[in-house]
Amino acid sequence: MAKAIISEADNLAATLLSSSTSTSKSSSKIVAPSLLADASTRLERALRYVSISDDAISRLRYPKASLSVSIPVRMDDGSLRIFQGYRVRYDDTRGPGKGGVRYHPNVTLDEVQSLAFWMTFKCALLNLPFGGAKGGVTVNPKELSQAELERLSRGYVDAIADFIGPDVDIPAPDVYTNSTIMGWMMDQYSIIKRQLTRGVVTGKPLTLGGSRGRETATAMGAFYIIQTILPKFNQIPEQTTVAMQGFGNAGSTLADLLAKAGYKVVAVSDSQGGIYAPQGLDIPSIREYKNSRRSVKAVYCKDSVCNIVEHQVITNEQLLTLDVDVLIPAALENQITIANASDVKAKYIFEVANGPITSAADDILSDKGIHVFPDILVNAGGVTVSYFEWVQNRNGWYWTLEEINQRLKEKMEAETQQTWSIAQELGVSIRTAAYIHALNRLGEALDAKGTRDYYINPM
Repeated sequence: MAKAIISEADNLAATLLSSSTSTSKSSSKIVAPSLLADASTRLERALRYVSISDDAISRLRYPKASLSVSIPVRMDDGSLRIFQGYRVRYDDTRGPGKGGVRYHPNVTLDEVQSLAFWMTFKCALLNLPFGGAKGGVTVNPKELSQAELERLSRGYVDAIADFIGPDVDIPAPDVYTNSTIMGWMMDQYSIIKRQLTRGVVTGKPLTLGGSRGRETATAMGAFYIIQTILPKFNQIPEQTTVAMQGFGNAGSTLADLLAKAGYKVVAVSDSQGGIYAPQGLDIPSIREYKNSRRSVKAVYCKDSVCNIVEHQVITNEQLLTLDVDVLIPAALENQITIANASDVKAKYIFEVANGPITSAADDILSDKGIHVFPDILVNAGGVTVSYFEWVQNRNGWYWTLEEINQRLKEKMEAETQQTWSIAQELGVSIRTAAYIHALNRLGEALDAKGTRDYYINPM
């Protein structure tokens, strides 16, 4: 059986790799493997430690469904622009697809497929009754007015309405989307279906059926995991320095939680740059400035809201190589690669962003003795509270913030402990252990639909 597992793992990686590379006619060079192909290497390693049927592995080779749409939007000046949108449902064996929608100029079908792939394993890892999905629109939302952004969001739902639904595929916020945008999407879907359908998206405003705690869920989940993991290494908060790449909703909230818990947050950054102070930063003041000016670059704070301390301006690249205890990539994918992994000095890395470390960089970090805690575990707080929101929408009964956070804490701590135990028992990395844990659950669900063995040897 072991040989068969290894063979199928190799076949899966090869399939994803070959389907995600291309040859340029002008240069006759092979384009670098895609995000999806890179993600498959993590799966390959985990497959060697699970007893999963060939049928189940075959099902995981490709996304179940991929949709590309064109979204015409009438701009404020009267012109018409066409935006490219995507929605991918990678696997829905364990339940309806679940995954965010991101607005970003670099969104591609490959990226959306990769994110849906990760969501499949994230939902299984947290034992949520969902499959993996993801969506996106290729756009720079900062260039759009509020009215244009609303028309784009409603147009996106118009284009994918037959592809989503509370029992089919449930979108949520992601990069550069928020509760307001989710509210527009829910409203547009309800208009199309001619009935109020709150459960079609999660991350909505409270007044439209959203859940308390959803805005801070990703950060809270990551905080619970950090608090669970670091004591295993005898790491005391007051003696732990932290660098945070990414100061959006998740990054800024997590930095605030860590600072209040006693951790010394010494560096933060956003897309424009970062700041660094070895003695620690005043995170509430930075959040105040960020919220009012949309930037943390070159300015630490305003005299009226904080005490000035010495600091230096740094780049995002410099932040990744700071000599700190904990590094938290909370921005975009492919931030730590084979090009800069050898320069990373942190002892522990917690992936709040999706796919911030490439598989090749993983090996370098492992050789340096750096402990990496993977995205499919660390940032799963968002989809977990999205599940809570979906449940509340269906039941019509809404929980308090204290109940939400307690349920989230129990869920994150339980799956973290199980993943840790698998890693210790098998002598594998936490990332591989997380995929093993998720694969076991996915394998059971996929096999329950019937396998080759069942048809050869029927009951």
